[in-house]
Amino acid sequence: MPSSRLSSKGQVTIPQEVRSWLGLKTGDRVEFVKEGGKTVLKPMREQVPSFREYVGILPYFKSREEINAWIHDLRGDDEPAAE
Repeated sequence: MPSSRLSSKGQVTIPQEVRSWLGLKTGDRVEFVKEGGKTVLKPMREQVPSFREYVGILPYFKSREEINAWIHDLRGDDEPAAE
């Protein structure tokens, strides 16, 4: 089982094997979660925006095409949906 040592500054290096298990890359953020009697290290993933963030946005678009392009970008689609 991989392990690491706590530095005098409270820092820990996550072993490469564990970074691979978790799919972590340089710059990624992690969180420490208490689960029962254990502390678990988890990658922080981007939260999916809630619908509330978009209430009232439609007046800022000039056309249906602009709205569809915006939705396309939000979804990360490779191609815009056919109408």
